[in-house]
Amino acid sequence: MRTLIHALLWPRLLLVAVLMTSLYRPALANEAIVDRIEALNTGHTVEVLGAPLLARQALSQFYASNGYQLAWTSPEHRRQMLAALESASHDGLDPADYHADLLSGLTSRPDSEMSPELQADLDLLFSDAFLVFGSHLLEGKVNPQTIHAEWSANRRQRELDKILTGALADGSIGRTLEALRPTHPDYHRLVTARQALVQLLGQPWLPLAEQPTIRPGDRDDRLPEIRRRLMALGDLTNPQPAAEPNHYADELATIVPAFQARHGLEPDGIIGRQTLAALNRLPLERIRQIDATLERWRWLPETLGERFVLVNIAGYELKLMDKGQELLRQRVIVGQPFRQTPVFSDRIRYLVVNPTWTVPRKLMIEDQLPQILQSPDYLERLNMKVYRGWGADRQQVDPATVDWPSLSRNNFPYQLVQDPGPTNALGQIKFMFPNQYDVYLHDTPSQGLFGRAERSFSSGCIRVERPFLLAEKLLAEDRRYTPDRLRTLVDSKRPETIVLNQPVPVYLQYWTAWVDDNNQLQFRNDIYNRDSRLLARLRETPAGDAQRLTPVSVSSQ
Repeated sequence: MRTLIHALLWPRLLLVAVLMTSLYRPALANEAIVDRIEALNTGHTVEVLGAPLLARQALSQFYASNGYQLAWTSPEHRRQMLAALESASHDGLDPADYHADLLSGLTSRPDSEMSPELQADLDLLFSDAFLVFGSHLLEGKVNPQTIHAEWSANRRQRELDKILTGALADGSIGRTLEALRPTHPDYHRLVTARQALVQLLGQPWLPLAEQPTIRPGDRDDRLPEIRRRLMALGDLTNPQPAAEPNHYADELATIVPAFQARHGLEPDGIIGRQTLAALNRLPLERIRQIDATLERWRWLPETLGERFVLVNIAGYELKLMDKGQELLRQRVIVGQPFRQTPVFSDRIRYLVVNPTWTVPRKLMIEDQLPQILQSPDYLERLNMKVYRGWGADRQQVDPATVDWPSLSRNNFPYQLVQDPGPTNALGQIKFMFPNQYDVYLHDTPSQGLFGRAERSFSSGCIRVERPFLLAEKLLAEDRRYTPDRLRTLVDSKRPETIVLNQPVPVYLQYWTAWVDDNNQLQFRNDIYNRDSRLLARLRETPAGDAQRLTPVSVSSQ
């Protein structure tokens, strides 16, 4: 009889045990989440299956707001997250930084085969992946101040823990992450260009000898490979069959100058050392240039404003934009590699017509003093005055009374001030956005340098090719300052300050890759060696915001 009762009760007891276990599993998983969050809150680095949780503060806030419950129980939510991580490389980011492989492997296991602790770990990894990936899309992976000490910009900021809560509530994981990317069309054009270059990876790209030079009409065994590369890079489209593949003729005569122009080279059609070096640049190298530029875009504010001035230092170019329309584009001259133009943003607040130039101390010692010692009439020829002291109490002195050979870096009690005029180093107008770097836009008497393909000749400031046209555009809505009025002010040879009715944002950027308005992918040389430093940081494993104390390793089966 007892055996019969056991036989009848055992299936029911087993069913009750299974039901009780299924009810308690989520509770146990939630307890495991609490344990891990408490460890994070103590400042420790929590490692889950060898992968550290990086978004310490955001994770804590997110799980506190949802009562420390499992958040990623929906297979659809997990699928969307994994799909978003697979596309991270489109933005120049590495899916491995966001636990992609680990999440993919764990998700393939049914939840019923996971312990509560492993379920908690999987949930935390998904949340951490969203928060870290989202923050990198929103603000960049690398802190710009670690690359550019002078960096200053209003970066985009959001409460990502609340964004994650909303995305889980309405099932919009993929769309929400997509919305965190920069919205500027230039960013998305670069993403598209990057995907096209990825298709070239694995193609043969053996180096072409950089000598001898190939000129139109020449015959050279390298020309068939040059044609192939120009086709792969999109420069040579719909090529006509070449009667003599080794002959530099036909469509190459127009294609090569266009290739040179979009690489910032002299478009002379001569395939010399620099052109061959550009042809030898591996597709991966080009992709890395794009990756650096995409990261710099992520550092910028969410909107640049309706009206703004944008200077691309590496591209030697200035643009004035208004409501999405380009009002003007000009060539500029930027700082030499040892006197680099800084990267930052500010607002143009006023213009000065017929400016004086107070020579910065560093330039007085390093540039002007050697010139004075070499040429006694240097100061008079450039219309410069010498002052002892600074401010209102300074006193003008006769240059002939100064013992110039005795002066040095530690003994230079003078100021050099150049009067207004056509020989003034700042030209006849400057655009001021007061900043700690003493950098601004200005005119220049050395107009011949604008004809060069590479234009890094200044001491840090930006020389503008046609500054009065820029001034007219900035003052277009101020009826007091017509073009004729500006010319009258110049002719007076007296300094005149013009305050803008509305300050105009100015962004000094450093982009070695971009897609132009004709959908042409442009590349420029990394004149300041800034891309290599940034790319090295981009390839580093994210450190997260957790303090580097003793790791708390979590073993889950």
